[in-house]
Amino acid sequence: MARKRGKGYQDSLDRVDRNHHYEPAEAVALLKKTSRANFDETVEVHIRLGVNVRHADEQLRGTLALPNGAGRDVTVAVFAEGDKAREATEAGAEFVGSDDLAERIEAGWTDFDLVIATPDQMPKVGRLGRILGPQGKMPNPKVGTVTDDVAKAVSETKSGKIEYRTDRQAVVHLSIGKASFGEQALLENYAAVIDEIVRAKPAASKGRYIISITLATTMGPGIRVDSSRTREAEILAVGEEAAGGDGSAEAEAPAAEVAATA
Repeated sequence: MARKRGKGYQDSLDRVDRNHHYEPAEAVALLKKTSRANFDETVEVHIRLGVNVRHADEQLRGTLALPNGAGRDVTVAVFAEGDKAREATEAGAEFVGSDDLAERIEAGWTDFDLVIATPDQMPKVGRLGRILGPQGKMPNPKVGTVTDDVAKAVSETKSGKIEYRTDRQAVVHLSIGKASFGEQALLENYAAVIDEIVRAKPAASKGRYIISITLATTMGPGIRVDSSRTREAEILAVGEEAAGGDGSAEAEAPAAEVAATA
């Protein structure tokens, strides 16, 4: 039985043309209008890709720094000892330890968003894979969470660096800010995400790469976005004009070929 939606959600849904693919700036403006919850909703982007995630060389995983941050506090646990532990604490990590930290996690404690570890600590962290793995918190050198420069890793995480990866349906789900963000700030974060996803296209991927893009707030309806607009310059140029700029920045032609063959 389908879950019954409230009147507020239905009012928001009525504002959205489900068959239309909005320009990014239009989608962000509409998203702001459909945010009706009594808390500061998270803004999410969902990108369906034309990759076969059953093949390791077509999976995406990486990090990017959102220019305007994600609008949320990230709780960081760091596995380190000695000077590295001190550096992590000074950089703002909430939990720092080694054997003691491993014991807490083994006992079922996971009140943190991200784990960073120095390479020498990975034998201890590896034993926690059955707990951290399913939660997406296992450190990985490919995304910079296994490193000797723990201070830099903690600082970047605190300032808005986020991790992305494809799920089993080849979809990337990311939070790009809060509904309270200005439209231009959300658009800049959106542009940074799309630019990174295009850059990270696997060499083994063939055919159409970006299948669809949807924006939504935590409690709001999905808004389909024109997936042919993938260049940062054209996304931001359109956004500045929509936001009341002087329109002097000339947008590039829509990059349909990037979405189709990038």
